[in-house]
Amino acid sequence: MLRKLLVANRGEIARRILAVARQRGLSTVAVYSEADAELPFVREADEAVKLGPAPAKDSYLNVAAILDAARRTGADAVHPGYGFVSENAEFARACKEAGLTFVGPPPESLLRMKDKSQARRLVQAAGVPVVPGSEGVLPDAQAALAVAERIGYPVLCKAAGGGGGIGMAVARDAAELEKAFRQASDRAKAAFGREGVYLERYFPAPRHIEVQVLGDHHGHLIHCLERECSIQRRHQKVVEEAPSPLFLEGRNADLHRRMTDAALKAARAFGYANAGTVEFLVADGEFYFIEMNARLQVEHPVTELTTGLDLIGWQLRIAAGEPLTVRQEDVRRTGAALEFRIYAEDPVRYLPSPGPLTVFEPPTGEGIRLDAGYAQGNVVTPNYDPMIAKLIVSGADRAQAIRRAEDALSRFRVEGIRTNIPLHLRIVRDPAFQAGTLDTRFLEHHARP
Repeated sequence: MLRKLLVANRGEIARRILAVARQRGLSTVAVYSEADAELPFVREADEAVKLGPAPAKDSYLNVAAILDAARRTGADAVHPGYGFVSENAEFARACKEAGLTFVGPPPESLLRMKDKSQARRLVQAAGVPVVPGSEGVLPDAQAALAVAERIGYPVLCKAAGGGGGIGMAVARDAAELEKAFRQASDRAKAAFGREGVYLERYFPAPRHIEVQVLGDHHGHLIHCLERECSIQRRHQKVVEEAPSPLFLEGRNADLHRRMTDAALKAARAFGYANAGTVEFLVADGEFYFIEMNARLQVEHPVTELTTGLDLIGWQLRIAAGEPLTVRQEDVRRTGAALEFRIYAEDPVRYLPSPGPLTVFEPPTGEGIRLDAGYAQGNVVTPNYDPMIAKLIVSGADRAQAIRRAEDALSRFRVEGIRTNIPLHLRIVRDPAFQAGTLDTRFLEHHARP
């Protein structure tokens, strides 16, 4: 049994984890940086420990400080949320060595997923289709040219140790490839300390579909259906929904079955336990594995609202050694849900907009859930991701969810900073979105200001 949980994260995800932990009778510990001292998650925990100054490297990425906070407060478990140390195999191992339960997959699974090119080979051996590309990290641009000639242009140079869209560059012909390879390599080194780059075929306008999985430490593994995350900007998701419009009313049932089966094969190949997400591209009627995220996803609420599963609750139960009692046939979908990431940014130029939240009045009503990291009077700093809240709206079907979303977004009052709420309103009012005609370049062609 777990007794006291330390949440090694911040903002809305820290609040959500703390709330679930309290419901399960656990004592809670928050850790925070100097910049976050006044945020709601700090006062909502039973105890709070300051990690250090605002920069993430001195606070939320400071493994020694996090472990020391756990020791000082007597915590026996750590939930990493997402981002920061959530996919850090060394951190998971350090927790284990310190006698702490890491609420996530085993360190060995994290290591298997750490190198994206190695992960490709592992799932490919398990029978999961991958995007055509190189067999591993490439030594130089000349080797990349040979692979590109084999798989065809355009191609995508990707950092082997990357994630979140960082370390990616597109080349549409041989003339662009050397520059793209160097660009991906430089960004990878700057962001992850590793230069390794591999190559994949680039699909100009695919759909981005992901499958939620849950597994325990007793060999039980299920999928919790799919989500669509195609509306993106610079490889960063903006709007997510469940179910994907691609599969509404029983359409493409065979594709759905094969994709969810592939997600389970990939998770087994990694030796996965706890909550995770397998991501796919869908193009020309086929699907291709991109990566597996070994953590909770930002967009997990749309799965929760449509399946009735408490994913964080199951994370804690699985970490405590409990068996997964939900069978695959128990996973059923009801209705539809949309999630909108509310960012502190200019909705036209997409520039950050830090500052004080002089007014923060989220909408309420039927089918509305808000996961917010801030409250009125808090200051949004430029130190971290600009997401201040997630607005999740559900309905009996997609059409009702869209109507409720438009109403909720139009009633969401934020002053003191600029937000991307106007962008979200343009999206939900766009005929292509309402028709479910989505791809990863949606924002290049639709919902323009």
